[in-house]
Amino acid sequence: MTTLTIPVFKPAEKLLAELEPAAEQLLNRHLGMAKEWFPHDYIPYALGRDYDKDPWTPDQPRISGVAQIAFEVNLLTEDNLPSYHREIHRMFGAGDGAWLNWVNRWTAEEGRHAIVLRDYLVVTRNIDPYALERGRMNQLQIAYHHDDGGNVLRGLAYVAFQELATRISHRNTGRYSSDPVADRIMTRIASDENLHMIFYRDILSEAIKIDPSAAVHAIADEITDFQMPGAGMVNFTRKAAQIAKSGIYDLRVHHDEVIWPLLNHWGVFELANLDRSAELRREELSRFLGRLDAQASRFEARRAKGADAGAWMPPE
Repeated sequence: MTTLTIPVFKPAEKLLAELEPAAEQLLNRHLGMAKEWFPHDYIPYALGRDYDKDPWTPDQPRISGVAQIAFEVNLLTEDNLPSYHREIHRMFGAGDGAWLNWVNRWTAEEGRHAIVLRDYLVVTRNIDPYALERGRMNQLQIAYHHDDGGNVLRGLAYVAFQELATRISHRNTGRYSSDPVADRIMTRIASDENLHMIFYRDILSEAIKIDPSAAVHAIADEITDFQMPGAGMVNFTRKAAQIAKSGIYDLRVHHDEVIWPLLNHWGVFELANLDRSAELRREELSRFLGRLDAQASRFEARRAKGADAGAWMPPE
């Protein structure tokens, strides 16, 4: 029987220090590409009315059904920024200089997303504002923690996948809404998320050069355990199922548009000089992806027949 070596990951401080020059280069690239924008420029304030004089009623929204659910999920996800800031500071705060500058810049840019989404929904009366605020309070009290065991590589894999998933979810929500104002807002937010994904994607590319075997373990672990950051909100499974049924974000999107583009960019299945445990983990990942692809096909077939297809969650 072959005895496999349990992967040993570099201490966070050491790996972050090795990646510091790349982080600085990528941060400078990001600052050169990022576009300044202002939430108030996107809000149709002329539609606004006082809630004390004209209370919200269910007949007022211009968007309805799944579009409302998707906007609610996206906003409550963005609302949890305090938790996400804590998490990325925990992941990368052992670094210095560029790492801390990135953490703070990312947080500042993400903060605009909840601002513009809430202003849009409240001014246009597209969602019950009382339910929305109760959801925000609940979401922030639940908070969010990513269980990566202090592994910087897994943290980088998670944020790369999460930013890409969020970009696609936002962009598809805007299109699905059939509201040009909403579509413009979500396009703007999605552009931010894309730049954030590119930073994390490319810094992980540099990490793969340093320790490809450890990176394969981290990427595989993150794919097989991945959860969208909104998973803790009330009735998330039901809401995710409705969002998936609409095609905004489903298993096929997750498999084809999130997982594989990043795996291909990193060349995970072409990496050489892996240790034995990483090679076996990569084989396990390949089998998992095969099951995920098959599950996505079953989901699509059931949806086409009008059957209950379930949520987008990956297989165990």
